[in-house]
Amino acid sequence: MAISLQKGQRISLSKEAPGLSKIICGLGWDVIKPAGGGFFSNFGNKAGQEYDLDASVICLSDNGKLTDNQNIIYFGNLSHPSGAIVHQGDNLTGAGDGDDEIIIIDLARIPSSITKLVFVVNIYDCQARKQDFSKIENAFVRLVNVANNQELARFNLSGQDYQGMTGMILAEVYRHNDEWKMAAIGNGVSVNGLGELVKSYI
Repeated sequence: MAISLQKGQRISLSKEAPGLSKIICGLGWDVIKPAGGGFFSNFGNKAGQEYDLDASVICLSDNGKLTDNQNIIYFGNLSHPSGAIVHQGDNLTGAGDGDDEIIIIDLARIPSSITKLVFVVNIYDCQARKQDFSKIENAFVRLVNVANNQELARFNLSGQDYQGMTGMILAEVYRHNDEWKMAAIGNGVSVNGLGELVKSYI
């Protein structure tokens, strides 16, 4: 049974799934529907706009720093040079149930120079559209063992106040004493795009 994580909680993936090699990181969210529901409810209503959320992975060295732009996996760079991290592509609306964006990670192929993977989400063109995470609900990040399709851990972010936040640091998967661990973060940040979010790791 998958572990339901609370903000700040950490677990050992290696202990939960001995021999774990390959995982899927699934991220999902819904946009709160505007009140009313009539034919014209989406017109002139900021809450009726489509939100384009982008999931990314920032790969950090053992000093917690980003050393190369190739270590940012996002819609503009879908695969790490090592082949260890592959983003399955951009979902422009978050429509539908289940995972909205999927990232496949081969832990065994991650270079030794990378010790931490930071999973983040930001709202594309957030300033021009005047959008933030206060209109996002049912956001989650989950890890699945590819070998048996078993969900290992899930972190639900709903019920927290993200007014004014345009980016979010969801979770970290990191290497510690030859074990892979996961930490549930859930910190909102006010940034204009992925570029600004990444600056804090340079």
